[in-house]
Amino acid sequence: MVIRCCVPALVFLCVGSVAVASECPAAPDHSGPISELLEDVQSAANEQEAQRINTQLWEYWADAPDERAQEILDSGMSRREVYDFVGALADFDRLVDYCPNYAEWYNQRAFVHYLRRDFAAALRDLDRALALSPRHVGAMSGRALSLLGLSRIADAREALRAALDLNPWLSERHLLAPGAPLADESIDL
Repeated sequence: MVIRCCVPALVFLCVGSVAVASECPAAPDHSGPISELLEDVQSAANEQEAQRINTQLWEYWADAPDERAQEILDSGMSRREVYDFVGALADFDRLVDYCPNYAEWYNQRAFVHYLRRDFAAALRDLDRALALSPRHVGAMSGRALSLLGLSRIADAREALRAALDLNPWLSERHLLAPGAPLADESIDL
């Protein structure tokens, strides 16, 4: 009899956990406004205007699909800001488990890996973020920095140029200047 009581309970627990994993709503579709902002940043008159536009882009990228996810995202970002990398990773792992098709979780987790100098792990998460959101300029520039951390200079240069095609005002643009780590050595000065 004990087995009969436990089996239905176990089935309920298993079905219940699947339901929790499938509760994640679709990510908000901000593709229209993001496209407009990327066009705007390309024609920005100065760095201050570009920074204002960049802030708006981040507001869209960090817009979670529901309140629960937003709270966990905010917690993870707050933990990262105070160098609680273990706590931040735990939060971002929870988000990936909850909503595996949302790019920003991977991007944020990659940032923590990058800060911990685990460039290979950062690159894996950035590749996943970009598969989900191919024009996520933050993930693109993070990918370039991670490739640089792995001493994959040509790949890093290519990744940064792709990011700069979308946002020419990225602070990382200076890495391509003559004498900088990603400067094109084939150009004769």
